[in-house]
Amino acid sequence: MNACPVDHGQGAAKDPGPVPLSGPRFATEPHQLYREVRRDHGPVAPIVLPGDVPAWLVLGYRELHQVTTDPALFTRDSQIWNQWPGIPADWPLHPMISKDQPSILYTVGERHSRRSQVISSALEGADPFELRKYTEAFADELIDGFCSAGSCDLIAEYAMLLPVRVLAKLFGFPDEAGPALVKAMNDMINGGPDALAGQRHIAGSVIGLVAERSAEPEDDVPSRMLADAGEFTDDEVSRDLMVMMAAAHQPTADWIGNSLRLMLTDDRFAASLSGGRHSVAEAMNEVLWEDTPTQNVAGRWASRDTHLGGKHIQAGDLLILGVAAANADPQVRTDGSALTGGNNAFLSFGHGEHRCPFPAQETAEIIARTGIEAILDRLPDVDLSVRAEDLTRRPSPWLRGLTELPVRFTPTPALGGTR
Repeated sequence: MNACPVDHGQGAAKDPGPVPLSGPRFATEPHQLYREVRRDHGPVAPIVLPGDVPAWLVLGYRELHQVTTDPALFTRDSQIWNQWPGIPADWPLHPMISKDQPSILYTVGERHSRRSQVISSALEGADPFELRKYTEAFADELIDGFCSAGSCDLIAEYAMLLPVRVLAKLFGFPDEAGPALVKAMNDMINGGPDALAGQRHIAGSVIGLVAERSAEPEDDVPSRMLADAGEFTDDEVSRDLMVMMAAAHQPTADWIGNSLRLMLTDDRFAASLSGGRHSVAEAMNEVLWEDTPTQNVAGRWASRDTHLGGKHIQAGDLLILGVAAANADPQVRTDGSALTGGNNAFLSFGHGEHRCPFPAQETAEIIARTGIEAILDRLPDVDLSVRAEDLTRRPSPWLRGLTELPVRFTPTPALGGTR
């Protein structure tokens, strides 16, 4: 791959060079950063990943739509990546860009469709009313832990714990396995020095769970997947469960945190805390446009030489899907307004055959909305205990979430399971 491609019609002197997919600006000012990258490179930009590994970032809404709707040209088959010979064994992005990971992420065609159907059917087997019921129960249990104190960090003490508690119930994990799974998933997703250790912990936990359910099925997602697996092995079921956990936990936690931040800092939502005109659903929808938890996604690989967004893409090149940048593309957001209504054309759940299955999206929405509503119901006068501008984000170009969300409120007694 040419690490510094030149735009058609431009001289080499005007080429600003590839953009590192790292650094503090992804946390502090991503929208400005994406505008600058789009200005300098257009809708498709050359980037470098950790270790000076070249790739492309697709920032344009239409271009991202094109990539995700043409799986023959832009495949999920990572085996064809032309950079594999130079990728070291300890590369920190191995958990999210893998050559030898037979999960649903890297299968294509009919086999992918069949695996997606197994996942969707297993999730559809969960009663949404029951899902909301035990999400409420877990939310109340977590809120009971801090409601009498008058203050807390809604990220560490709530948003980072609730999704995995629900997923543990849905997948059949014991409740006490949750904290270690949270740490392992965060380490893996952030792509830092502990990424591989996090991946190993999740793999061991899931493989053990699948072995237990294979021997003795219960009413949970792994058991339903195994019953419907057909030609798929227990190892393949385990791989897909790992993908589901990683794709469900952290983005849902960030969806909760980012939505609560919006409602606590934006005057349009301030009245919502006491029943005003802008609802929780509107805040959640706006976050998926303006502050989406899934910022960039790896990825797609070009199956042959092609052109995209004025760039020459070589066979085997890796393309990173710039979801946050595409959602803000001025070519489709011509008025620059916030979108809080029923416009769901955001790309936050992906697009095409590899998009998040609808039952998984519905599960995440139930967990996030129920969790937010529980906070506003139990702590009606909740407010930030720091200035909005002092809130910070995790230093990751992949998932966008707060490091903490410190709040204060009138102390209230715990429910103690009486709700």
